[in-house]
Amino acid sequence: MHVPQGARRSGAPRVTLLTEGTYPHSHGGVSVWCDQLVTGMPDIRFDVIAVTGTGREPLAWDLPAHVTDVLSVPMWGPAPPGRAPRGRTARRLADTYETFLTALLDPTAEAGFAPALQGLARAAADGVLSPFLRGDTAISVLTSVWLRPGVPAAEAGPTVHDALTATALLEHALRPLAAPVPTDGVSHAVSGGVAVLPGLAALERHGVPLLLTEHGVYLRERYLGYRTAPYRWPVKALILGFFRLLAEETYRRAALITPGNRYNRLWEEEGGADPAAIRTVYNGVDPAAFPPAGPEPEALTLSWAGRVDPIKDLETLIRAFALVRERLPETRLRLFGGTPRGGEAYRERCEALAADLGQGGHVTFEGRVDDIRDAYAAGNVVMLSSISEGFPFTLIEAMSCGRATVSTDVGGVREAVGDTGLVVPPRDPEAMAAAALRLLGDPARRRAMGAAARTRVVEQFTLRQTIDTFRAIYRELARGPVQAPARIVLPTPAVSGTGRFAG
Repeated sequence: MHVPQGARRSGAPRVTLLTEGTYPHSHGGVSVWCDQLVTGMPDIRFDVIAVTGTGREPLAWDLPAHVTDVLSVPMWGPAPPGRAPRGRTARRLADTYETFLTALLDPTAEAGFAPALQGLARAAADGVLSPFLRGDTAISVLTSVWLRPGVPAAEAGPTVHDALTATALLEHALRPLAAPVPTDGVSHAVSGGVAVLPGLAALERHGVPLLLTEHGVYLRERYLGYRTAPYRWPVKALILGFFRLLAEETYRRAALITPGNRYNRLWEEEGGADPAAIRTVYNGVDPAAFPPAGPEPEALTLSWAGRVDPIKDLETLIRAFALVRERLPETRLRLFGGTPRGGEAYRERCEALAADLGQGGHVTFEGRVDDIRDAYAAGNVVMLSSISEGFPFTLIEAMSCGRATVSTDVGGVREAVGDTGLVVPPRDPEAMAAAALRLLGDPARRRAMGAAARTRVVEQFTLRQTIDTFRAIYRELARGPVQAPARIVLPTPAVSGTGRFAG
């Protein structure tokens, strides 16, 4: 999809945002962050290459005039156009693909991943990669590599069905390589994974510097997701090998990496990123847009905001709520947020769990709310139950609204909260219930924590700080190669309490 939005402005760097499943086709935390970044920098020219589901997704945001192009790259729509290669071209591509697969499956051959990926990128640009991956030769190549002595996945006895499944998954995952890539300016990937593929191709072909911002840890979330995926081990080994090597290649090649928290930084350094190329930049909100929420609801209420998704672990929250009601039977749980397409089964599972625990009449799924501030105001305490996060917007927005919070200790949550909320282990309903009960039973403490939370946001996590930092980074990268970037000195987060949760 091409969306002309206005003339380019001379003298401003061109930034191509690389997104997956977010801006500008959906709402949610990362999409909010992208919109804030774009609207906050009218002096910067933006394009977007958006990896989407089918390519038919409508725009969810009003794009300002300095967003000049939006290209949708569907992963699951119709197959890209093109013809299967023949003759020498087909043989070269088969050899490249064999090297690529060998790197994914054989730990001794991982050095072949990067050059093979670039070879596949050239084939994708020529329109032959996707047709090749949909043909019999690709299946034969994978089968031969899988069955080599010493390849760990061979011990699981991969089948022809496994080969068909894995090849189809790779064909879809590699489709972004066929997207037209930026030829100048800066590529800014706002997540790891397949969204980065056009950025790596632009770096290789045109020397366009790549900036990576990870909100969550993409690779960790793939590990979590594939634990319950309906594939046999050989398929999982291949696909997770791809995501791992792609993450490592991205960390090595990015000119700068700007994680939203220190937790992400540890993953990036472990994945091979140069520590000197990492700058932590926290997400920020506009405190004026999220003023104090005002009086608490009269009926004791726990509120939650986000998308209904397994990564948010609403099941643990519902189990914790059932334990809270054993002590405070008048308490309610209100869940605000939409259910992504494909997530209906998870929501139904959560609703069934609430009913099975006898809480069906006390847990309400409110759906999307016109003003997210209403979701925070609806609770005496705002909950966050995720098993993976970066630096969550819902948390700092709730803090800005002056609400006390109970959150799981994942990603940058502890950095965000400091001593202004309670932090508990993930997947621990007993600890979550205990923390919620402590706050529900102590109105004075809730008020003090809420006031301290807003002060913390105003002092450390404002949107203006975030925008000014990225504007400077864009201009720095557009000027030329980055040599040993200076570190940004950040405040040390306060950590209070000991044992199972702080506070």
